[in-house]
Amino acid sequence: MQAHAAGDEAAFRELFHRHAALVARIIRRGIARQDVASELVQETFLQLHRGRADFDPSRPLRPWLATIAMNVRRDYLRRIQRRPEGWLESASTMAVQTTVADPFSAAEAAEVRELVAQLPDNQRTVIELHWFEGFSFPEVAAVLGANPSAVKVRAHRGYKRLRALLTDRKPVTIRSDGMNHQ
Repeated sequence: MQAHAAGDEAAFRELFHRHAALVARIIRRGIARQDVASELVQETFLQLHRGRADFDPSRPLRPWLATIAMNVRRDYLRRIQRRPEGWLESASTMAVQTTVADPFSAAEAAEVRELVAQLPDNQRTVIELHWFEGFSFPEVAAVLGANPSAVKVRAHRGYKRLRALLTDRKPVTIRSDGMNHQ
């Protein structure tokens, strides 16, 4: 990032190469259309470029970049909510669309993501950044502009609520013919 701030074009390409997947995962939560998500990823890196002089090299880059991505996504979602047809796009984003290597089957992972989507925003965001993106609690705190202890409390409450949701759900089994039943 320091090289980019000093005007090195190759450094910017390297930043994009290293961090585009992270930014895309953050952006895709809540954005159904791939073309819109791609534009928002580009906008995030444009904001990174514009803010290069504001970057503090004594702080980690990932939380700073994640904050930019979350703000770009939030601004976009606010804009579409103001449009009369905006609810159509946001309603189609109920399923979280990220690729995460986790120990669940695809069906279980989708179910867990649906349950995470039911959590209050402050708990959901902490869990998404910590669990799905692998951010440490201090990094999550930096992204959210919160105290690390408060972030841990949000995570604890979110995981507790998630456990309750998992306990309350009816088990779904997938038969060999592909049909689901409870």
